[in-house]
Amino acid sequence: MRKITILTAAAALLAAAATAHAGSLGRPCTAAPQTNWLPLEQLQAKVEAQGYKVQKAKLKNACGELYTIDKSGSRVELFVDPTSGRIVGQL
Repeated sequence: MRKITILTAAAALLAAAATAHAGSLGRPCTAAPQTNWLPLEQLQAKVEAQGYKVQKAKLKNACGELYTIDKSGSRVELFVDPTSGRIVGQL
């Protein structure tokens, strides 16, 4: 019985993680051409102006992916529209 409870809890955690991941990366952040995107440094500056400390940043699948530390010290992965710097999702 204990194994079933543990397996059920593990499955629930995996499902929640998959849902969060799919909601963020399952679709591009913009349909605008890459010529309209801001440079990565500007995206970083916009996110830092909102109180995040950027540790790593990259562009992937028409999204800015920024690995950050929030105001409370927690690690947060942000997905940013590369044309505006607007945060469109996070993990």
